[in-house]
Amino acid sequence: MTGKVIDGRVIGKAIREEVKQSVGKLVHKGCQPGLAVILVGDNPASQTYVKNKEKSSIEVGMKSVLIELPETVSTDELLGKVEELNQDETIHGILVQLPLPKHIDEDLIIGSITPAKDVDGFHPVNVGKMMIGQETFLPCTPHGIMALLERSGVDLEGKHAVVIGRSNIVGKPMGQLLLQKNATVTYCHSRTKDLPSYTKQADILVVAIGIPKFITAEHVKKDAVVIDVGMNRDENGKLCGDVDYEKVKNVASAITPVPGGVGPMTITMLLKNTLLSAEKACKSQS
Repeated sequence: MTGKVIDGRVIGKAIREEVKQSVGKLVHKGCQPGLAVILVGDNPASQTYVKNKEKSSIEVGMKSVLIELPETVSTDELLGKVEELNQDETIHGILVQLPLPKHIDEDLIIGSITPAKDVDGFHPVNVGKMMIGQETFLPCTPHGIMALLERSGVDLEGKHAVVIGRSNIVGKPMGQLLLQKNATVTYCHSRTKDLPSYTKQADILVVAIGIPKFITAEHVKKDAVVIDVGMNRDENGKLCGDVDYEKVKNVASAITPVPGGVGPMTITMLLKNTLLSAEKACKSQS
């Protein structure tokens, strides 16, 4: 029997529709949420992501601002652009598309975004608030995964969740959000010895390791819920995840496909965070 497919396109669409309704209400009150994206250089993957963000924000009725800067931009010029957006009252969310060119310190740039407009949830202030369970902007991919689990009726309380990956963008925050829902969390990564001994204990397995089809049926406990964060190309150039979907879907009780699983949720939660920022800003202005 094949596991239930957790469809990020369907769930993402439903959340975007809710965001669109809320944006409409704010616009009616004379306050249009605004999202600004800064794109440095001409990385094709980044350009695609940014175009999708722009299209999605316009679809829900938000103001969308795209600032394109050359690869050779200086740190000072970039900081100046961020500061302009920090001061702009029509902009509620600021996102600097990563990765940045080698000569620019990413941490410095992320830290220069005012926490109240950091809709990516990467600013140390917002990361700290997330860690201690205070209300804040949550990083979009883990936030999206939590929405997928919740809307698919996955009960996390008391379950063993294993997260493979420890990046600041996905792995670390993912574990914290699962912990806050009373899951018992184990972190694994590229240096973990005897990985299957951990993954086979997982009721919920979140995979963000960046290796195509790395997780096979042998890694997965029967009826586990498997969330695949990977976005890779296989030997035929076809999009695939970190999980060998065809093999694992017969063991898992539920699984996210690639594409169409976690991917659509990331931009969806970015829009949700921008809406939250606008709601706060508009409340304080009224």
